[in-house]
Amino acid sequence: MVNVCGFCLCIHCRLRIITLLCSLLVSTQVFAVGDAIEKALMFGQQGKYGQIKFDLSYRYENVHIDNDLPKKTANANTLRLRAGYLTPEVLNFQAYAEYEGNLAMQEDYNSLRNGFTHYETVADPEAHELNQFWLTFTGIPDTLIKGGRQRIELDNERFIGNDDWRQMEQTFGSVLISNKSIENLTLNFIYIGRVQTVISTKREIEMPILNFSYQFGKFSTLTGYGYWLADNKNAQNSTQTYGVRIHGVPRLKHDIQLSYDVGYSNQASYKNNSASYALDRYNILLGATYVGVTIKSGMEQLDGNGVYAFQTPLGTNHAFQGWADKFLITPVDGIRDIQASIDKSFYGVKFLFAYHYFTDSHGHGEYGNEYDFLVTKHFGEHYQLLAKYAFYDATNSLAAENAGVEKDTQKIWVQGSVSF
Repeated sequence: MVNVCGFCLCIHCRLRIITLLCSLLVSTQVFAVGDAIEKALMFGQQGKYGQIKFDLSYRYENVHIDNDLPKKTANANTLRLRAGYLTPEVLNFQAYAEYEGNLAMQEDYNSLRNGFTHYETVADPEAHELNQFWLTFTGIPDTLIKGGRQRIELDNERFIGNDDWRQMEQTFGSVLISNKSIENLTLNFIYIGRVQTVISTKREIEMPILNFSYQFGKFSTLTGYGYWLADNKNAQNSTQTYGVRIHGVPRLKHDIQLSYDVGYSNQASYKNNSASYALDRYNILLGATYVGVTIKSGMEQLDGNGVYAFQTPLGTNHAFQGWADKFLITPVDGIRDIQASIDKSFYGVKFLFAYHYFTDSHGHGEYGNEYDFLVTKHFGEHYQLLAKYAFYDATNSLAAENAGVEKDTQKIWVQGSVSF
C-alpha cells in the first residue's frame, strides 16, 4: 500500500482488476461474445418470452480535501450489479423487476450509511434493494401509462433524474402518463409519492408534475414544466418550480454543427413551507462542432437571497456545476457558474476538459475554480472503460467560507462497466 498526495493505491489488487477488465475488453472476441450474451439473455426468438437485463460496474474513487482534519482521504472500491427481467408485452401490458446491489470491497470512506465519519464522503453505500418494479399499459392510442418504482429522466435531468453517476441510482415510486396524440408534442403527467435515493434510503413526498416538449422542425425543442414538491418531513424542501427551456443542434454548411440550450425557471415556497420567497434560475450554453472537436461555453445561475437558495434536490446534480460536487446543495447566496469545455475523440477514445468559475449569484463573492478531465472508451455497445478527474481550487474568500467550499478538493475515478 502506498500513499502519494492522498491517492491511496492497493497496487496488486487494483492492477489485477484493471488488467482483467482490459484483457476482456480488448479481446478480438469481445464483440462476438457480446452478441452471444445478448442472444442468450432473450427467451425465445427476439425475446418472445421476455428478456434478462444486467449492468455490472466496478469503480475506484479517491477523495482528498486539503486541510480537512481530522477526516482522512477516502478510498472506495465498489462493485455494483443490476439484474432484471422484462416480460413480453401481453394484451398491451408489460412489467419489469430489477435488483440492485453494491459491494464495498474497500470501505475506507464515509458512505453516509456506514458511520465512518472520519473519512471523506463517497456516497456509494454497501446496500441491496429492489431498484425498479413497474407495469406499463399501452392500450390507449399514442399513450403510455406506467406505474411503480421506476427510473425517470426528464429533459436534461436538471430537476428530475436518476442521478446515475452514483453506483446506486435514484428511482421514483410514481405514476406516469405520457401522450403523443398531437404531432411533435409530448405531454407528461407524473405523480411521485416516494423517492429511493442513491444511498438506498426512502423519502416520502407528494409531487405532481406537468412537463411538455414541442419540437419545431429539425433543430429546436421547446420544453415547459411545473413541479410541485411537498415534503411533509422537511417543510423547507417544499417548493413550486415553473420554467421553460429551448434547445437544439442546427447544422450549418461545411460540416459545422451548432448547439444551444437556454432556460429560465422560477422557484417559490409551497404548501407547508412557511417561508416567503421567489428565486430565479437562468442558463445559456452555446456550442459548435467542427472536424470532430466540440467546444461549449455558457453560464448557469441559481439565485440566493442570503437565507434561501434555488434548489434542485431530485435532479442529476453531478452533471452540473463541476464533478467535484461542491454545489449539490446551492449556497444561500446562490451560485453563478461560468463554464467552458472542449472534447475530441481519437481512435475511438473520448477526451474532455471542462473549466468552471464559481461566484455567488450576484457575482461579488468568489467561490473558486474547477478543472475536470475525462477519458473514456466504448468497446461495442456493451463495454466501457473510464477515467475521470476533478480538481476544485478554492479561493481564500469570505464568500467561499460562508458557502462551506473554502478547501481545495481532488477526486479521481477509474471505472469499468458491462451492460446488457
